Amino acid sequence: MSTDVEPLRRVRVHRAWWVAAVTMAALVAAAGFRSSTGALLEPLEDDFGWSRGTTSGAVSLNLIVYGLTAPFAAALMERFGVRRVVAASLTLVAVGSGLTLVMQQAWQLWLLWGFAIGVGTGALALVFGAIVANRWFVRHRGVVVGVFSAASSTGQLVFLPAIAHLADGPGWRWAAGLVAAFALLLVPLVLLVLADSPAAVGTTAYGADPDAPPPTAPVPTRGAARTAIDTLRESARSKVFWILFGTFWICGWSTNGLIGTHFIAASHDHGLPQTTAASLLALIGIFDIVGTIASGWLTDRVDSRYLLLVYYLLRGLSLLAVPYLLAGVVHPSLFVFIVFYGLDWVATVPPTVALCRAHFGVERAGVVFGWVFAAHMVGAGVAASYAGLVRQETGDYFGAWMTAGVLCLAAAAAVLLIPPTREPSTEAALTAAT
Repeated sequence: MSTDVEPLRRVRVHRAWWVAAVTMAALVAAAGFRSSTGALLEPLEDDFGWSRGTTSGAVSLNLIVYGLTAPFAAALMERFGVRRVVAASLTLVAVGSGLTLVMQQAWQLWLLWGFAIGVGTGALALVFGAIVANRWFVRHRGVVVGVFSAASSTGQLVFLPAIAHLADGPGWRWAAGLVAAFALLLVPLVLLVLADSPAAVGTTAYGADPDAPPPTAPVPTRGAARTAIDTLRESARSKVFWILFGTFWICGWSTNGLIGTHFIAASHDHGLPQTTAASLLALIGIFDIVGTIASGWLTDRVDSRYLLLVYYLLRGLSLLAVPYLLAGVVHPSLFVFIVFYGLDWVATVPPTVALCRAHFGVERAGVVFGWVFAAHMVGAGVAASYAGLVRQETGDYFGAWMTAGVLCLAAAAAVLLIPPTREPSTEAALTAAT
């Protein structure tokens, strides 16, 4: 009898992978509405008569609130548990998306898109994925962070073409309803499967020493807001923090703020149909999944500073080329940009998470990365408004492309000022231990 049972135990899937699967689904849901904004700008303007400045401003508020929520959400997860915070956030995303179906005024767009959905999706940002990866994984941690980072691209891939077609056909309200329904359906799955830590379900992190005591989630002695503010105050004394803060601000400027918000509209300015441009943006998501997972694998093996140097350098050069590639049809050169930029879209996340962990410790890494991620989204918010104003004042996006390209080149130079990491790569440490 025992010989029949034992093989089944050996092939049982570790709980960490189920937690990772639900985390990935929640991140995809959050990214779904985030990716919809670029496809809905012009339909909203046509329907309500709003200006590009009005719609871009709502997107900017969304991105800034999204980013500023992250460090406080990380602290809330430490205090009340990951499971409760994620379920509440998905519910808020569903309610906010659903209420856009009946909005009539621009202030309602700012309240729902900008604030409510900004808070809900901000709590489901990459900080959430970083906390889960740090708690549940020892082996393959970098790859898992890469997979979670790719969730934003998966959200584009899953939702953006459907959202664009719905907006072009039945209307943008159908698109908003799709995201609301998907987010709401995930709530019971999160409550059933997600756990706050391995210790909460009597297991250990994947790849951890089975004889070691199970890791536990930290027990906070301060309120969530106090924890977030104190961590910022302590981290702000470090040069490394400000370099990561500034470079990730530029990362957000050049991705969510510019490409994510304005690529479809900029392509349409050159005569490319919106549905085609949305498909290209979704295609960026396909290649980003590959690039980000590969970046996670490399982060386990290569100095994160050098990875960031390469990523920002190549991104800056590609952005400087964009205005010369856009046209009324998809030329091979534009397709090359889509592939190239897709591979680099959020490849910066795994090495940035690794540097936060190496320089600030596992206990503080989640909240520290929350503040770094806040910079990412504030940069994105500023870029969304900046690019919209450039388009409104000059009639094209040329100045926005040039600005983003130069900023990325500056970020590439800045990462070289980070001291060598004090933490060995995950795979190297495991190899040495064995």
